[in-house]
Amino acid sequence: MNTPVSPTAAAAQAVVLPKNRGAYYGGAWHEPKAGRFIDTMSPGTGLSLGKVADAGAEDIDAAVAAAKAGFKEWKRVLPLERAKILRRIAEILRANANELAMIDAADCGNPVREMISDAMIAAAQMDFFAGFVTEMKGSSIPMGPDVVNFSVREPIGVVGRIIPFNHPFMFCAGKSAAPLAAGNSVVIKPPEQSPLSSLRLAELIGGLLPAGVFNVVPGGREAGQRLASHPDVGMIALIGSVPTGRAVMKAAADTVKRTLLELGGKNALIAYADADPDEVANAVIGGMNFTWCGQSCGSTSRAFLHEKIYDAVVSRVKEKIKHFKPGIPTDMATTMGAIVSKVQYDRVMSYIEASKSEGAELISGGVRPSDPALANGYYIEPTVFAVTGKNRIAREEIFGPVLGVFKWSDEAQMLEDVNAVEYGLTASIWTNDLSTAHRTAMAVEAGYVWINEFGKHFLGAPFGGFKQSGLGREECFEEMLAFTQEKNIHVKLRPAKA
Repeated sequence: MNTPVSPTAAAAQAVVLPKNRGAYYGGAWHEPKAGRFIDTMSPGTGLSLGKVADAGAEDIDAAVAAAKAGFKEWKRVLPLERAKILRRIAEILRANANELAMIDAADCGNPVREMISDAMIAAAQMDFFAGFVTEMKGSSIPMGPDVVNFSVREPIGVVGRIIPFNHPFMFCAGKSAAPLAAGNSVVIKPPEQSPLSSLRLAELIGGLLPAGVFNVVPGGREAGQRLASHPDVGMIALIGSVPTGRAVMKAAADTVKRTLLELGGKNALIAYADADPDEVANAVIGGMNFTWCGQSCGSTSRAFLHEKIYDAVVSRVKEKIKHFKPGIPTDMATTMGAIVSKVQYDRVMSYIEASKSEGAELISGGVRPSDPALANGYYIEPTVFAVTGKNRIAREEIFGPVLGVFKWSDEAQMLEDVNAVEYGLTASIWTNDLSTAHRTAMAVEAGYVWINEFGKHFLGAPFGGFKQSGLGREECFEEMLAFTQEKNIHVKLRPAKA
């Protein structure tokens, strides 16, 4: 159906929302077994986008049963045929990129112009993993002339994926690529806050795959808990917060299932005295991902600036941050979107107030925008604090448009402060000295480090965190191997007959 997200934004385009609002499994759409539906709200306007199924444990059981049956057929599909299907899916994603981007803009609050690239990234991941289907190779082990010993890689079976609200379509489609390429079936639990693009994806591609291979079950905590604990799910993968990751690990423990977890981050940008202040200011702003309100686990939300360039960088940040002006997410001109929900909005605002009370100096933002067209959405001006103590803004992941800047002079103390958090996902280092760059990259406790760069992901480069930022690596060949299991086969050859 065609639903205008905001009547107040003349530039906003119509959003083509999915027709089906139930659960998709076994190649068909199903009403939730308990009959529960919840309203999906647009965070940019406060308007309803319609009701969506609130699936529970029974729905997950049915979806997993369908996925188990679908797996038996999918694993027999020849690898190159699987690759052909994935490439066809990638073509569909590209052809429908604008439509999918508009759904996510309306549903999760990120600007539509940026969401178009999300669809393209998901398509690229489909193509990337399609190219690896013949590379899931085992090995042979020499044991003498009368023995053949070798290993093979096989798919795990049913894979559950729980995806977050910040890039719902990109994660739904892109994170299905590796398990599908490896021959698994998948059951996706989309985010409660923004499930619509996942449902639309099922409408677009469901018929390309055998029934039960690709399944989408919208729901809340009950659905996620059952998916993680289900005995017929061989592996559970999550992108989410650290507390959610802990809950998933606990739920998975009873059946000793594998987990792949990309969790939170309180990531550091480190700028040395020899770095160019203008480049550093661009990185400070860009690395914070203000476009989608800092709602990114990889955002560099702590900027450690050497005292010699601190003032120059901060003054530039004050000017450059003006580019990010909250606006209606479905408007192509919008440079900064909305917070995904009232719950998240209230959480971010509570951190802003706490930072003020704990002595942090507000440099910019920290308030709702005054534009009356935005009155019904969840908007916050891009916010920057100067931080000196060990308050909450220095330690805890806010997942909002709130950046803390720190002045440093002692390198050893700075590195201690950088590593003094439970997270270790990304870091960005700025210096013109090669030795300093390498030494610092080795010292920071993070799984993904940029030097004189920020924010970018590169297909083939393993993305993942240290410490409580997660387990495993994604966006690389190793991600696909994670969705396989190795089997060793030992063959004793009979003696040749005389």
